[in-house]
Amino acid sequence: MAVATERQDPGPAAAGVRRGGAPPGPRRPAPGPAGRARLTGAAPYLLLLPALAATALLLGWPLVKDGLLSFQNLNMRQLIQHLTEWNGVDNYRETLTSEDFWRVTLRSVIFTAVNVVLIMLLGTLVGLLLARLGSKMRLLLSVGLVLAWAMPTIAATTVFQWLFATRFGVVNWVLDALGWHSMAHYNWTGGQFSTFFVITVLIVWQSIPFVAINLYAATTTIPGELYEAAALDGAGGWKSFTSVTFPFLKPFLLATTFLEVIWVFKAFAQVFAINEGGPDRLTETLPVYAFIEGVGNQHYGMGAAISLLTIAVLLALTSYYLRIVLRQEEDEL
Repeated sequence: MAVATERQDPGPAAAGVRRGGAPPGPRRPAPGPAGRARLTGAAPYLLLLPALAATALLLGWPLVKDGLLSFQNLNMRQLIQHLTEWNGVDNYRETLTSEDFWRVTLRSVIFTAVNVVLIMLLGTLVGLLLARLGSKMRLLLSVGLVLAWAMPTIAATTVFQWLFATRFGVVNWVLDALGWHSMAHYNWTGGQFSTFFVITVLIVWQSIPFVAINLYAATTTIPGELYEAAALDGAGGWKSFTSVTFPFLKPFLLATTFLEVIWVFKAFAQVFAINEGGPDRLTETLPVYAFIEGVGNQHYGMGAAISLLTIAVLLALTSYYLRIVLRQEEDEL
């Protein structure tokens, strides 16, 4: 009669010896609470390290090179002969004592303010319209906004150049057909304000989709019970907007305004492609002014200095805006 015997597990040590290897050593102890706390505290910085490295490589190093270039006298002769002529702060001194620089700076600030106000106003209205439309109309309008937003800048600029062309432009043809016969061959890029009008329409048209779509997304987070409570209290449409919608959208509006200030202030392709800063350099903003002085006039050190001063002006504007935002938040608390 066969007797069933229980098979014994040789264990990991015996298995290791049977395979011809040395028995495994003692296990490393798990990190204690202090070690786990250090790892947890360092995890965010380790995750940010690749992004910080890419930012330092792609943005930091060109900025350092631009800073070094701004202290040099570099034109075509030095560039061809590979000469490095340091001139200290002469480029900055010449720029800051130039009336043209301050005139362009004021023009850039006004241009940015007008565009941002129009973008935020129209973008908010379109975003609220998206929230009120039915699903099919909302989808149709959203597709149109995305297509306008996705169009490359130079392609959009080319379309607007065709729309506002002097002889065969659609805008002049429509105005002539509506009875403004003096606009049949109007040169939209022949004057300062008309050129800025075309550029402003282009930039606002490109920026509205970003504001509208994000604002609509923000409206979807507002609880419907708040609107029901406001309606029970007798609040109309405007009262519901000021008491319910606007407080929820205010952080979004502040953040979006901050982003739009940066985007409009540094706009280069639209301004340069429409008329290259003309006529008579009257529509130059700071980015275009830096390009023309640096590349156009082949004074690269001067262009680098103007570029860094442009960044300083932008930082001053954004810091002032952020200070206002933080002060408002403190007052609300």
